[in-house]
Amino acid sequence: MRLIGAGLGRTGTASVKAAVQQLGFGPCYHMFEVTAQPEHGERWLAAFAGDPVDWDRLFAGFDSTMDWPACSFWPELVERYPAAKVVLTVRDPQSWYTSMARTLLPVWRMAAASTRPGFEWYGRLVAAIAQHSFDGRIDDRDHVLAAFEAHNAVVRAAVPADRLLVYQVGQGWEPLCEFLDVPVPDDPFPHLNDTASFQSVVERMLSA
Repeated sequence: MRLIGAGLGRTGTASVKAAVQQLGFGPCYHMFEVTAQPEHGERWLAAFAGDPVDWDRLFAGFDSTMDWPACSFWPELVERYPAAKVVLTVRDPQSWYTSMARTLLPVWRMAAASTRPGFEWYGRLVAAIAQHSFDGRIDDRDHVLAAFEAHNAVVRAAVPADRLLVYQVGQGWEPLCEFLDVPVPDDPFPHLNDTASFQSVVERMLSA
């Protein structure tokens, strides 16, 4: 593991996943990988339950992480992979909450109530994520916002400055490439998984 993403979801993690892969720090493990490999869901559920985790086995074949559920375990990953750098993706808190309210929070509510065969594990996983990150209080806007800001503050305080990049997607390639000591690509910085795209994917997933 060479790069650990400590930022919560809806902070540009899909775009940064694509970017770090382009820069040679991939494959990058993201929630996308969990939905594509449901057997990983059970491993994460065990982790949230406090069971020992074989991180090397879980991340076999991956060089980096972004997004939930891995960001919920950033302290463990920072300790397990001491040579890995850490990227904390951040966003204006109000903008972040608006994005959450339009995308993940409704999906989490639907998933928690779903009885569709083969989908139950996802409901249990997002419930565990919501509990871990927000004490399960996803309908309490002020609490969710406070938890978001507290998470970012803890990461900033805990990770040594020379190992940490606090990054907003709008900053583009330069700070990310400088931090990772790689050349700046000529291609435009990727911008993926905006609200409209997310909603389209979710609609297809729930109707499958």
